[in-house]
Amino acid sequence: MSTLARYARAEWGPLSSTVRDALVVRRWRAVPMTLAAVCLTALFQYVQNQPWGYQFVQNIGSVRAEEPLWLALLRTPLSLFVPALDLPVWGALAQILLVFGIAEICLGWWRTLVIGYAATLAGTLYARVGIELGPSNPIGLPASDAQVVDTGPSAAVVGLALYVCWRYRAYFTGALVVAVMILEVAVKNNLAGREHLAAIAAVLVLCAISAVRHRGGGGTRSGSAASGAPGSGSTKPPIQS
Repeated sequence: MSTLARYARAEWGPLSSTVRDALVVRRWRAVPMTLAAVCLTALFQYVQNQPWGYQFVQNIGSVRAEEPLWLALLRTPLSLFVPALDLPVWGALAQILLVFGIAEICLGWWRTLVIGYAATLAGTLYARVGIELGPSNPIGLPASDAQVVDTGPSAAVVGLALYVCWRYRAYFTGALVVAVMILEVAVKNNLAGREHLAAIAAVLVLCAISAVRHRGGGGTRSGSAASGAPGSGSTKPPIQS
């Protein structure tokens, strides 16, 4: 086996085997939440492009920093599944199918939703803090960003990708995700890019909390100790010592 192949096996072996085994055993039944999310996103895309449906989608899933915080918090869960109007919907659908699907198999559906929501919420809250700080601050934002419609799964996708990489010790891939998001901000310094960095920061905090809890529990995770059906979220790769 070549050196490159050994590195690839070490980086992606546990993750790919977990996903492959779940899909072989349960096929599409391994990712019911992901399929529901894809269908919901496609439905929102259809409805918001209809004259009678645009305002309805805006009312239930559109988030802007200029709006009251309580309203943004109510809309944020659904905003994750409302694709941006200025981007091709197939991109959002592909992101959800791939990243949410892998996360659902590896983490379970409820952890996937919690982490995805936490990443999205981090971006939503950062937008308000950044606008308050103003463009003169290194992490601040211009006041005009308060009117930007903030929807789509991208922050959740970035957060989930990073968490799964950490969970399965795909550290190089996780570092690459972070580097690409930093490059995105360097090339196009907009609200979406900044929110992706906020999502990364939130997920890194979740990773740190999980690591501390694991060390405090005194247990050792191992693939052989995992139990439950593939895709149930009970698979525990050897991520911590």
